Amino acid sequence: MNPEHLLIAALVALLLIYGPNKLPQLGSALGKTVKNVRDGMEGTSEEAIEPEIEDAEDEKQDTGNKAA
Repeated sequence: MNPEHLLIAALVALLLIYGPNKLPQLGSALGKTVKNVRDGMEGTSEEAIEPEIEDAEDEKQDTGNKAA
């Protein structure tokens, strides 16, 4: 089976299980989940970089104080 076939089978199964009235709600929830995950990943990478920059600045200040 190709991945396309699996996707179609999953969509048909969702339609049969939840019915046509619930599918828009499921799609909305899935979209919000994906957006939150992307936002979380972007926030995590920025937070991980900032302390490294601060640590480098602290080291520069410490070496400057030792020379004085």
